[in-house]
Amino acid sequence: MGLFDFLKPKKNDKDLSEFLPQEIYQSGQLELQDVIAPAALKVAPKSLNVSGKFTRTFFVISYPRYLTEGWFAPIINLDKVFDISIFVHPVDTAKVLKQFQKKVAEVQSQMADREKKGLVRDPMLETAYQDLERLRDDLLQAQEKLFDVGIYLTIYAATEEELDKTENEIKSILESKLVIIKPALFQQEQGFRSTSPLGNDELMVHNKLNSSPLSSVFPFISFDLTSNKGILYGVNRHNSSLVLFDRFSLENYNSITLAKSGSGKSYMTKLEILRSLMFGTEVIVIDPEREYEFLAEATGGKYFNISLNSEHHINPFELAAPREDESSADVLRSNIINLVGLFRILLGGLTAEEDGIIDRAITETYALKDITPDSDFSKIEPPLLSDFELVLAGMQGGESLVQRLSKYTHGTWSGFINQPSNVDINANFIVFSLRDMEDELKSAAMYIVMHFIWNSIRKELKKRLMVIDEAWWMMKSDDTASFLLGLAKRGRKYYLGLSTITQDVDDFLKSQYGLPILTNSSMQMLLKQSPTVVDKLQTIFNLTDEEKYLLLESDVGEGLFFVGLKHVAIKVIASYTEDQIITSDPSQLLSIKAAKEELKAAEGKQ
Repeated sequence: MGLFDFLKPKKNDKDLSEFLPQEIYQSGQLELQDVIAPAALKVAPKSLNVSGKFTRTFFVISYPRYLTEGWFAPIINLDKVFDISIFVHPVDTAKVLKQFQKKVAEVQSQMADREKKGLVRDPMLETAYQDLERLRDDLLQAQEKLFDVGIYLTIYAATEEELDKTENEIKSILESKLVIIKPALFQQEQGFRSTSPLGNDELMVHNKLNSSPLSSVFPFISFDLTSNKGILYGVNRHNSSLVLFDRFSLENYNSITLAKSGSGKSYMTKLEILRSLMFGTEVIVIDPEREYEFLAEATGGKYFNISLNSEHHINPFELAAPREDESSADVLRSNIINLVGLFRILLGGLTAEEDGIIDRAITETYALKDITPDSDFSKIEPPLLSDFELVLAGMQGGESLVQRLSKYTHGTWSGFINQPSNVDINANFIVFSLRDMEDELKSAAMYIVMHFIWNSIRKELKKRLMVIDEAWWMMKSDDTASFLLGLAKRGRKYYLGLSTITQDVDDFLKSQYGLPILTNSSMQMLLKQSPTVVDKLQTIFNLTDEEKYLLLESDVGEGLFFVGLKHVAIKVIASYTEDQIITSDPSQLLSIKAAKEELKAAEGKQ
């Protein structure tokens, strides 16, 4: 009873003062339904006027013989304001089978009657008979179930003309797929309530659908992507199941992460590294932005800063000891080929003639140090870049090459590679930082570091994960991109998983090596994307329109996680402790730094 009901005169009322003021006050209080209810509602046979907004509700009345997957997606993706309700009511299989028996008998009778009269065969009757028999078999074998399905759609518009235009657009889309809808005449109020978030089916306009066509209604097809072992990558956004997987159980151990800047790709990678270390996997990272320094410090790893002024050096002429299944000649030949690729990067390209001169000069440089295909590489002192320069200077046609090479041996950049190696990567977690390296040398530095890591990996078989962050730097040169593809193809033999991460998706995929690296990765992670590349990714990954829009609208740490033929929508979740270790958020990093300084100050006072 409302406040105004109290004020209405009643037959037995003697005095209004009988009612306590408190009761009058409470009876006039607003409830939730009063707040959310529209101010006014005008009901018409074919539409509603809800506080000045026009609505119209439709129901699906007929379907084609076959429903293809994603037939409802164009409606879901319409840039219109609408509500959709899908009501699924299970039907008792035993009752349905009795009805089927009667229906099959009717169809058989009609077919027999036409045959007696000598009429031409009716394809529609024969097709209906075959469909009924097939569905009856599936129901008997419990391969399918039958449901009463009601699909209702309420559209909104500012005017009735706009409402009619939207209706025509929706009808056109659905009728092209042989799906017929009709407005809920004289039931618009019930239809409006049926599409409100109350879960009440007031229209009760149903079609019988079995499991297979019913599944095609849903805009997302969600898999459970989990296994009995591995690490936690995140949570399935559709059904909240855990995305638990072991990359080393796949056909190859490689992964690739494609995302725009600020989407959480480094956060996700650091979380995988932290959890992989807990399971005994050795991890090596090439870090162009110095994002992994704190993680290395927190986990007791080693951190090497590679720059022109760094105390850490790598000699590209260094040779790895051969494995049991390879000879010294194989190692020497492979290193000479890699060195030619390095000089191609350092010298800005080589002609065919210069390529041959460089190849001969490298061979003679090794010979100068008595290094031959029969040498024991564990007992030799490798040459330096300055030794190679001396040999090159004495060769015909090498003058211009020496001039171009001089800045790496005597000039500003001489401290980069003209030094003996002093880097020891005997640890569970290794980070090579290239942030302070000049951009002009970053590609070459990545190439040298990766080659050094590869030689170390081949020495001993261990479960390892190698992370290449901002891999688009590698795509700038064919030699570095080719070497990265070689790692992706050969890593499995050495129990190595390669994790490639890039934010410049367009440049990465434009390279002739980008797509092969992608196809040689059993795991792929797509986080938030920019509109300029999402269409290309939709084609490459065969994404639905819903998944494309999911990538455009995802928050930080959200996206799609692919393993083989399956994929799920994922949300990366870390514990509080993990978050404090792996965060790249500048505000959080400043807070952590301030807390450390306070702790040091407190310890100093004690």
